[in-house]
Parts: sequence; C-alpha cells; structure tokens
Amino acid sequence: MRKIAPLPDSTEDEPPFKPLTADEARRLREQNPPVSPWWVVAGQASMGLLVALAAWAFTGRQNVGWSAGYGALAVVIPAAIFARGLTGRFSSLNAGTAAVGFMAWEMVKIASSIALLAAAPRLVADLSWPALLVGLVLTMKVYWLALAYSPRRRSNDKL
Repeated sequence: MRKIAPLPDSTEDEPPFKPLTADEARRLREQNPPVSPWWVVAGQASMGLLVALAAWAFTGRQNVGWSAGYGALAVVIPAAIFARGLTGRFSSLNAGTAAVGFMAWEMVKIASSIALLAAAPRLVADLSWPALLVGLVLTMKVYWLALAYSPRRRSNDKL
C-alpha cells in the first residue's frame, strides 16, 4: 500500500501565483515586446540565400546552388503563408479562435512544404537531394537566430 505525503500547510494560505497590476503588466510587455513572425521569415530567407550561394561557390555547380535554394524555399514560402495567417484580423478575436487558427495554419504550412518537396524533381533541373536537404534543414533551424537577434524596443524605466 502506497502512502502519499501530505502537502505542506503553507501552500494553502498563499495563492499559487501573484497577479500583476496593470502597471506591472504594461512594463513587462514593454520590456519583452512580441517578435513579429515576419522577422523570422526574413531571417530564414536570408539564410536560404546564403546557403544557396555557399553551395554554388563551394561546389562550383549551379544545380547544387539551385537545389539548396529550392530547399530553402520549401521552408520560407510555407513560413510566409503561416505568418500571414497568424497576423490576419481573425487570429486575435479570442483565445479559442487563435488556437484553432494556429493549428489550421500549421497544417497548411506542413501541407505546402510537402507539396513543394514533392514538386522538386519536376521544377529543379538536375536536382541534388543532399543539397536540397541541407538548404531545407539550415533554413528551418535559423528561427532561433532570428529570435535571438530580433529588434527590441528600449525602455527608459526599469521594473
């Protein structure tokens, strides 16, 4: 038979969290402004261009550069569709609409990525799958750099 340890008495007296005042919430939002999804899309597009040019320069073969660039496009185009869907006017009506919209646009993003990858052999002459996958993966994983180097508003007053 298992015994469950009782909760400490102190947790019953204290609320589990301290609600912020309106002023504290405003200052917190000013210090941590939301990052635009378009900033992430721009970072991915920049990385895709760099990867395509580097692939072409290192191999000396134009088809390798085009393949890497197409792999980057298979990330950037669906990400732009997703960002457009998230920044639409219906995305912030209420929490339920935002959650359903997020899931719907994520499914559209995945489906468009799969469609672009399936069309790659017909659209890119002399396709190099390894270069395409390198372009795809490097472009997909750059979102954390775009978030780390996102523009921040400066706040004069501190919490």
